[in-house]
Amino acid sequence: MSFHLPITSPEQAVSAIQSGNRVFIHSVAQTPHVLIKAMVARAQELSNVEVCHMHTEGPLPYLDEQYRHSFRANSFFIGANMRKQLNQGIGDYVPIFLSEIPLLFQRNILPIDVALIQVSPPDAHGFCSLGPSVDISLAAIHAATYVIAQINPRVPRTHGDGLIPVSMLHAAIEVDEPIYEVRPGEISALDRKIGQNVASLVDDGATLQLGIGGIPNATLAELIHHRGLGIHTEMFSDGVIDLVERGVITGENKVILPYRIVSCFVMGTKRVYDFIDDNPGVAMKQVSFTNDTSIIRRNPKVTAINSAIEIDLTGQVCADTIGTYQYSGVGGQMDFVRGASLSEGGKPIFALASTTTKGQSKIVPFLKEGAGVTTTRAHVHYIVTEFGVANLYGQNLRQRARSLINIAHPDHQEELERQAFARFGSL
Repeated sequence: MSFHLPITSPEQAVSAIQSGNRVFIHSVAQTPHVLIKAMVARAQELSNVEVCHMHTEGPLPYLDEQYRHSFRANSFFIGANMRKQLNQGIGDYVPIFLSEIPLLFQRNILPIDVALIQVSPPDAHGFCSLGPSVDISLAAIHAATYVIAQINPRVPRTHGDGLIPVSMLHAAIEVDEPIYEVRPGEISALDRKIGQNVASLVDDGATLQLGIGGIPNATLAELIHHRGLGIHTEMFSDGVIDLVERGVITGENKVILPYRIVSCFVMGTKRVYDFIDDNPGVAMKQVSFTNDTSIIRRNPKVTAINSAIEIDLTGQVCADTIGTYQYSGVGGQMDFVRGASLSEGGKPIFALASTTTKGQSKIVPFLKEGAGVTTTRAHVHYIVTEFGVANLYGQNLRQRARSLINIAHPDHQEELERQAFARFGSL
């Protein structure tokens, strides 16, 4: 099969970007940094360019104060690489469920003029792979008027939805550099205790959704004696590989794509990128599939493990702000909390340390002023800290307060009891 690959220089490729355009940036490990640098190099001749994306990794030079009049970020999720700038007013945040972001492009609410992406070289049939990041990116590519690709042989070729024909590319550049890696940290004693408590809720044959970090990694490490687990998640990292190799994760009990790990993006080290490369046991799907509650709920015993910044005594969960400070984003938490709730034998779980690094309680009488409610108290079931498990499902407000105080840090229980008494009377 013959096909034309529109190879050019970075400078020529990004010359298609015009003032007033909306530019989409490929997500997470696939963030195309060579193209971003070339775009920013044109800052003097550009104005009012809106840059939108989900989570990205690595430096984002268009957020520099000196480029304020050239570029403005409009992000669907806030990572550490843009948190400070956004909270200083250099950019905006769109609160939205991850599953619904593609609708913004498809319904022309946020039409995309240019998409900057990173892909594998084309195969013999002229198809490039989006590698470890299909997520919202595929929908943005299909919606974009102009697509510019950074072609990189280090990008793993993945199975699933993330294959696009060369004919969709209007311009392309060639690079050869490692894609962005995030190395797992050491599992702390605190994380291990929380992980043990979470793992105690996981049944054999469960379908897991979990993220990246100390608590998810600690939980995975505690599941080595489980059997027949499956993965249907929005993301995963290196931690699942050991369980696949041990025969713990088989996917044999799943209804949706059995025997396959389902995710919309992967973030980790070269080990996990090598694991997903040409692996038919991993299906990289669009977020509109992975995070669709009607699909999630069809799997058995969906066990969704999510995090929180603080939880009030009625069960309201704040997971994306610290007061008015925008820390992350709504993401896919609610998609999976609801999916797990509706799954036969499912368990939505929030796992968090009982206190912050400064010793402040994360179980609080009231959420901070200005905090966002990421998950409502009506959706919450299990809360897990290092001090135990509270199941709030079916409990009234008074009972919830008692259950949450029981798993709060002992140093804060007396004050929480005082606040609960003032609000609810005797517990």
